[in-house]
Amino acid sequence: MRRLLTLTAAALALTAGLATAEDIKVGVTPGEHAEIMDEVAKLAEPKGLSIEVIEFSDYVVPNQALADGDLHANSFQHVPYLDNQIKDRGFKLSVVAKTITTPMGVYSASLKALADLPEGGAVAIPNDPTNGGRALLLLQDNGLLTLKEGTGLTPSPLDIADNPRKLKFLELDAAQLPRALQDADAAIINTNFALAAGLSPKTDAIAMEKADSPYANVIVVRAGDEDQPWVKQVVEIYHSPEIKTFIDTKYEGAVITAW
Repeated sequence: MRRLLTLTAAALALTAGLATAEDIKVGVTPGEHAEIMDEVAKLAEPKGLSIEVIEFSDYVVPNQALADGDLHANSFQHVPYLDNQIKDRGFKLSVVAKTITTPMGVYSASLKALADLPEGGAVAIPNDPTNGGRALLLLQDNGLLTLKEGTGLTPSPLDIADNPRKLKFLELDAAQLPRALQDADAAIINTNFALAAGLSPKTDAIAMEKADSPYANVIVVRAGDEDQPWVKQVVEIYHSPEIKTFIDTKYEGAVITAW
């Protein structure tokens, strides 16, 4: 059901031409987004809707592939990230449904609590503006730094007004952050990549994002496709009691339904 695509030119060399509306391609990232969409595909098949789940190893290609017509939809990102991509790249993409919330967590191979971060400690964070900003906001919420006023949801390390522990920030691709645990005092990791690396947000994270964060994930299609019949089908199946039960049972609170 699923193919793993890497960030190369070949990543966009999908099957030539799009199939009919009953045979659609949905882009996801590893972990819960892929696993949940696989379940959606299983439920869709008896209804006459064939969903090919295409897995990407990063956060950049799925929106480009959707905008280029290589996908019908994607399901991997939260709204602040999508808004930033649309602003930077001019994509004509639309949100059609909320999916899940995956609280970002702080992980460490050496520390038992976030308060134990040493002076001058190294903290690895995502290198994209929205998730990197999200990581800094998490640290601010825990009293480790203060950001300049007016930075909104996308601050960067340059927007830090007060850093009393003189923390150093390693900005890395989000998918590589679990590997950084051997080199950094802590890493702030998106739940999908944490789960894929065998980390449990409930037992391994030394701090977690608040449950009321504005980072609900969404299903996205090209502008103009919002009213396609297959879009309604996909959303109805995703929002079904069967999928909610799957999420609640499999992830035990590490992934939360957002609808």
